[in-house]
Amino acid sequence: MESIIKSVFVLLVATSLSLAKEKSPKDKTATETVRPQTLSRGWGDNLEWVQTYEEALFKAKSGNKPLMLINHREDCPHSQALKKAFAEHKGIQKLAEGFVLINVVYDPTDKNLFLDGQYVPKIVFVDPSLVVRADIPGKYSNHRYTYEPTDIELLFENMKKALKLLKTEL
Repeated sequence: MESIIKSVFVLLVATSLSLAKEKSPKDKTATETVRPQTLSRGWGDNLEWVQTYEEALFKAKSGNKPLMLINHREDCPHSQALKKAFAEHKGIQKLAEGFVLINVVYDPTDKNLFLDGQYVPKIVFVDPSLVVRADIPGKYSNHRYTYEPTDIELLFENMKKALKLLKTEL
């Protein structure tokens, strides 16, 4: 009986020591806070983003706001660079409040959004009458709706244009 108690005691001490082991810096501790993934995906955490394209279309039409759809990939360096420039541009972040915003990491199924092909990053504007604004392109002839971080001012101007067209056309 005494040997069983000693064995259980040794087992408890060994278990306690393994649980009390110091965690390496790579390990997450229980006290660390992990930021939850938001719909912004880093494009502007203070902005209101919608989850689905259908929801975005509904909100654009019912709220009489233009829709800005950003198609990107998490593993694309061009998308990541544009996201950083977009999130840091105070003018864009302020102007974006006037849009219904959605960013997607998959290719939309609406064939009207393909325009000149499937690529990322791609930013397309849709007006409240649900017309895709093919007349608001970026500067590249082979991928007309893509922007690079160096094109951030053009994107800012195109956002203004989308809002201005809303007031003059609708």
